[in-house]
Amino acid sequence: MSPDLLMIASFMVALLLGVPVAMALGLGGAVGIVAGLSPDMLATFGTNTYNSVAKYPLIAIPLFILTGLIFERAGVAASLVRFAQAIIGPRHGGLTVVAVLVCLIMGGMSGSGPADAAAVAMVMLPSMRKAGYPQPFSATLIAASSSTAILIPPSIALILYSIVVPGVDLRALFAAGVFPGILAGLSLLIPAMYFSRKYRWEDPKTSERPPFWPSFKAALPALFAPVIILGGLRSGLFTPTEAAVVAVTYGVIVGCLIYRNLSLRGLYDLVTDAAVTSGVVMLIIALAGIFAWAGTTLGTFQHLADALLSLSDNGWVLLGLVMLLVLLAGMLLDAVSIYLILIPIVLPLMNHFGWNPVWFGILLAMNIAIGQFTPPVAVNLMVTTRIASIRLEHTLGWALVFVVAMGVSLLLVALVPGIALWLPDKLGFVVGPW
Repeated sequence: MSPDLLMIASFMVALLLGVPVAMALGLGGAVGIVAGLSPDMLATFGTNTYNSVAKYPLIAIPLFILTGLIFERAGVAASLVRFAQAIIGPRHGGLTVVAVLVCLIMGGMSGSGPADAAAVAMVMLPSMRKAGYPQPFSATLIAASSSTAILIPPSIALILYSIVVPGVDLRALFAAGVFPGILAGLSLLIPAMYFSRKYRWEDPKTSERPPFWPSFKAALPALFAPVIILGGLRSGLFTPTEAAVVAVTYGVIVGCLIYRNLSLRGLYDLVTDAAVTSGVVMLIIALAGIFAWAGTTLGTFQHLADALLSLSDNGWVLLGLVMLLVLLAGMLLDAVSIYLILIPIVLPLMNHFGWNPVWFGILLAMNIAIGQFTPPVAVNLMVTTRIASIRLEHTLGWALVFVVAMGVSLLLVALVPGIALWLPDKLGFVVGPW
């Protein structure tokens, strides 16, 4: 067996045996080095792992993870839900609109789908159950809506993409994710509203509308968070990494001084949880450096790209195959692992066909977002079903409905690149050729 196949096979076998992704990546890289290079080259482990994490933009990842945890536990979701209810009012399907809107806004603070799902589900699920919505439907809708956090800035996945793909402006990626993220949320609302009206969920006569101005005042500090992050980036006041520091500082002020749901002890617990989560992410990135170095040195990634190119010389056909591959990976792996494993393989295809890297990054993110609520793994769905106290298999039918809905929005962004590229182009960021 060739070193290429040994490296890929050892990685896949390790995953199937339940080995953590980070360890599987390191093991696969080690096998590739021993089989195709020399055991002496194992001495590069230290250099490769260090080089993988010693990158200034990566500082933003633990900081945005901490930001998401702060806003999740500061009671922000509850204030946003009341404000959205005051806007939407009592109607069939009103709470579905509230859930999607709150998930979109929370995505602009956390950058993490699972954190978004946990915060919104804790507030929305009891209200939706009381209004007559089936728990499997509610849990799936929130899981699908919270997956838009991977598109809405500050997306942790897009930060990583900007590091893995050379020359991509993170500010352009952040701006490019706004309209596709909104489009993805709207696409979920269509079937959600349809089924709500069809089954007469949420009787308007028994629903109450919170007063608008008190709700608006309570939600105002939360609504300012995305404005501060995007506004600061657009004005050049701070870099994306500095934006993460600003977001953490603002979150602490909101949680401790305005909502007053966070104490010093609570902040300590938040920092501890953020450190653990960040450590897992950074370990994956570090050991993926070994896998990436081995695959690049052996030519494995180029061989796989050549194999894909041999299937067809039509760019749209290969784009469809790549999207299918990413969707399948999204059903099994987290976004960080997918970017680190697949980007080296698809990067030669992107260069060969001249795909715009910003547009392509958004397509990948939308595809991974779909995978976050598609069983068998479905990290977002695992969070919401646990909170709803239901089994994952009870949500399969609803998950399929929302997969199709978001798949349509993905197709629209693929066919009309301007949906993603118009905003960064107007803001003056470098997006490359359309």
